[in-house]
Amino acid sequence: MAYFFTSESVSEGHPDKIADQISDALIDHFLALDPQSKVACETLVTTGQVVLAGEIKSDIYLDVQKITREVIRKIGYTKSEYKFDAESCGILSALHEQSADINQGVERKDPKEQGAGDQGMMFGYATNETADYMPLALDLSHKLLQELAELRRENNEIKYLRPDAKSQVTLEYDDNNKPSRIHTIVLSTQHDDFNADETVMQKQIEADVKNILVPRILNKYPEYAHLFNNEITYHVNPTGKFVIGGPHGDTGLTGRKIIVDTYGGKGAHGGGAFSGKDPSKVDRSAAYATRHIAKNLVAAGVASEVLVQVSYAIGVARPMAVYVNTYGTATVSLNDAQIAEKVQELFDLTPYGIETSLELRNPIYQETAAYGHMGRRPETKEKTFLGPDGKLLTKTVNLFTWEKLDRVNDIKQAFGL
Repeated sequence: MAYFFTSESVSEGHPDKIADQISDALIDHFLALDPQSKVACETLVTTGQVVLAGEIKSDIYLDVQKITREVIRKIGYTKSEYKFDAESCGILSALHEQSADINQGVERKDPKEQGAGDQGMMFGYATNETADYMPLALDLSHKLLQELAELRRENNEIKYLRPDAKSQVTLEYDDNNKPSRIHTIVLSTQHDDFNADETVMQKQIEADVKNILVPRILNKYPEYAHLFNNEITYHVNPTGKFVIGGPHGDTGLTGRKIIVDTYGGKGAHGGGAFSGKDPSKVDRSAAYATRHIAKNLVAAGVASEVLVQVSYAIGVARPMAVYVNTYGTATVSLNDAQIAEKVQELFDLTPYGIETSLELRNPIYQETAAYGHMGRRPETKEKTFLGPDGKLLTKTVNLFTWEKLDRVNDIKQAFGL
């Protein structure tokens, strides 16, 4: 039976994503200068103000104000008329030392026995809908905003764009559970007040989305051309005007876009946010590990759609349980419980095992904090960090290691594929 499915995304200039990026920039600096840092950092942004709060265990001191301002500047909040900008916003730090009660449950004499930083359940998901093994509606929502941000930075074809934006894509699926077309695109972008007539502004932005943004998407991603047609319903800036935006228009908080960060509502979510947490917090590291497992299972041909769940107790190294759901798409002669048993044999899901195999004690997190933590392309990158002595430290790191298809052959062998 045909059905519709919708996912949304938000831009790097959305208030919640500003908060996520600041929190993860601080994580990266702590890990770059002290890889054993334990950090849980929350950020709040509002009109002209940033508040940093959280718990830290580290041997280094950071200039958190300077790091925060650089993040805001890079996103594009550089003008006073935004009522929130890198140069003038106030920054209040309420960071303090991590609880010793938590730390004693995590650290062990033998690092391999490191306990989980919290209880909870985490999910990873993968589908063969796209080349990146991500749900298509979310993939398109991210790509629309990434291209819109490129247009803003180029400041050539469209010159009125401001950093805050949201997108939403509704797909129609056919009777075979395959996406057949885009039904609706919703896109709201913050903009300059470039015309006294609100209707004229709205019509100009809608025309530019249809005639500039969408053709660029089709040119860059021709594999999606068959999904676009003249019957798509567009809602562009449907309120009519979006001049007041960013933290001046809406308070932002770390960890409020967990579905945007993961699978757009497909699969499942354990409820824990990622940004602002070092990898001892399994909310983050185990979510990456289960994505890595699910993606490699689908790529190996075990199933066309896979959900993996893992659960932990705080201070305990071994997961409580591992669950796999292939939604009836498995190609192997094993049930889902038997597939889960093989997953446990193939993958070390202790916090130490995850941190080690995915290289998570490296400063790799700021890049995850906008446009999704999953479905991104692994890459090696040089990053520079400001030390407490004012000196710059450059490190070469591997980003998005959980997206590597490095266990496909192991899985094929284990499942006889």
